[in-house]
Amino acid sequence: MKLNNLEDLLIHELKDIYSAEHQITKALPKMIKAASSEKLRAAFEEHLKVTEQQIKRLDDVFKMMGKKASSEHCKAMEGIIKECESMMSERADKSVMDAALIACAQRVEHYEIAAYGTVCTYAKQLGLTDVEKQLGITLDEEKTTDQKLTMIAEQAVNLRAER
Repeated sequence: MKLNNLEDLLIHELKDIYSAEHQITKALPKMIKAASSEKLRAAFEEHLKVTEQQIKRLDDVFKMMGKKASSEHCKAMEGIIKECESMMSERADKSVMDAALIACAQRVEHYEIAAYGTVCTYAKQLGLTDVEKQLGITLDEEKTTDQKLTMIAEQAVNLRAER
């Protein structure tokens, strides 16, 4: 895809995010299985449902822009997920593994926050108010998930892992 203008770049970035979200839906069930903390497992299960809704929202964004939803393989998310899978293969105490899983999940969230923040800015610049609104909803969800993971870590998981 040739990038001639900001709209082309927006579409390119949306395809990258679309790929990232699909990769996340495949990784989260493994993380759910690896988690021993009930709160952490529930947070991952909830975020899997949220991610599925985010994919549907991206489908809508592509339609709003008159484009067919498609993906451009997100190598960054692939790398983050590979790091997480490597961590899950380590022999670790359950509580330490939960702390590691939170770290992995927050890397995913931080990538998504950066990606959605960028596309929101592009959509705003292009005057695509409805697109910006939809992407902003997802950006807020990613920030909320990150905050929830921090809370689980600080209030329980990291304390257990410390011992």
